[in-house]
Amino acid sequence: MKYKSVEKYIIELIHNGSLNSGEKIQSIRRLSEEFNCSRSTIIRAYKELEDKHYIYSIAKSGYYVVEHQDNQDSNKENFDFLSAVPDTELIPYKDFQHCMNTAIRSYKKELFAYYNIEGLYSLKEQLKKYLQDFQIFTNTQNIHITTGAQQAINILLNMEFPNDRKNILVEQPTYHGAMEIVKNNKNKVFGIDVTKKIDLFLLEEIFKNHDIKIFYLMTRFQNPTGHSYSEHEKKYIVSLLNKYDVYLIEDDYLGDLDFNNKSHTFYYYDNSNRVIYVKSFSKIYMPGLRIGCAVMPKSLGEKFKNLKFTHDFNSPILSQGALEIYMKNGMFSKHLKKLKLLYQKKIKILLFYCNKYLGRNIRYSVPNNGFFITIYLPVSVDSTQITNTLNANNVHVKDCKDMYLNFNNQYNSIRLCASSIKIDKIEKGIKLIAQTVENMKIN
Repeated sequence: MKYKSVEKYIIELIHNGSLNSGEKIQSIRRLSEEFNCSRSTIIRAYKELEDKHYIYSIAKSGYYVVEHQDNQDSNKENFDFLSAVPDTELIPYKDFQHCMNTAIRSYKKELFAYYNIEGLYSLKEQLKKYLQDFQIFTNTQNIHITTGAQQAINILLNMEFPNDRKNILVEQPTYHGAMEIVKNNKNKVFGIDVTKKIDLFLLEEIFKNHDIKIFYLMTRFQNPTGHSYSEHEKKYIVSLLNKYDVYLIEDDYLGDLDFNNKSHTFYYYDNSNRVIYVKSFSKIYMPGLRIGCAVMPKSLGEKFKNLKFTHDFNSPILSQGALEIYMKNGMFSKHLKKLKLLYQKKIKILLFYCNKYLGRNIRYSVPNNGFFITIYLPVSVDSTQITNTLNANNVHVKDCKDMYLNFNNQYNSIRLCASSIKIDKIEKGIKLIAQTVENMKIN
């Protein structure tokens, strides 16, 4: 992709000293002319560089180079409330290396051939058993292995459904990967606010009046709010799907962290084959694994397979084999127990210090688990500006602007993630965020 070339070019300029800390980089117009590409390509590249903390933007001024880690004082504290990846101390490198080696021996023939596009049958068998813990009872034929959950979401949002409709509905804010897909979709996209809780009356009005093909949502511990749907909401939404002939993408990316055994999925309540259940292993296991799955009715499977074929012939066989062995040997369940306890502890500590330092004047979401919370900023404090200011002081947070269809001050917010931050740094990090908010309110 062209934007990747632009991104690589800027990174090389920073690393070789051609661009220094605080220095302004080329304008979008000038760089688009230099690379002979559209401005949107340059904007995409700059957005990627911002997310990776190479550059930051100042409104009506341009883009500037961040003081990068290689040039920073090694003793300077870093507060990572941004990275939504598993805690590095819990990533099972040695166990997974063993599983990789075993997979190479076990699947050596499959590694050198194009395998079944639906995925490795032995992994699907393990997933079938694993999904039963979520009260999802299906057969292997309805489980489709994908190259990450992102691929499944992309295919489903662009797929034709039996209701012969085009319009899409998404929560907002929501996972920026899904938001990027729908923003680039040629069909009409609607959003429904979930900053507090979903308005079921409004949801029905949207279903009733806007010919919705499919609704994308996150079941629990939503990104970025941490919101989870109640059992009543799940049942009611499923009834609306049936009433108005709408399909649902249920992204249950953090369902593994739920301690509540009575919490069910939308899929559990669906008796009309309208819910497609999507699962990822990136947030709870290894982001680089790039393995996800989608559980769907048989009637949708063939169309899904045909569209997946246009993305790739099959998802990485080695990763599939290693995950299958990891699950089969009981290593995954052992890893998950540690992870659940750690993240529960982290989110409680994070919320404790938010309550202590943010006070009553700043609203923030209060999830019961997971690892995301959203801080809703005062109107006078711009989310991009405070993100850049915090970033310059080694406090890394996520600006939520790209998690909305159309941004306005009503949704002025930043996301904190508890997964990568060390427990002993949480208090100081929250204190710095609170102080920065207060300083920017005054100014």
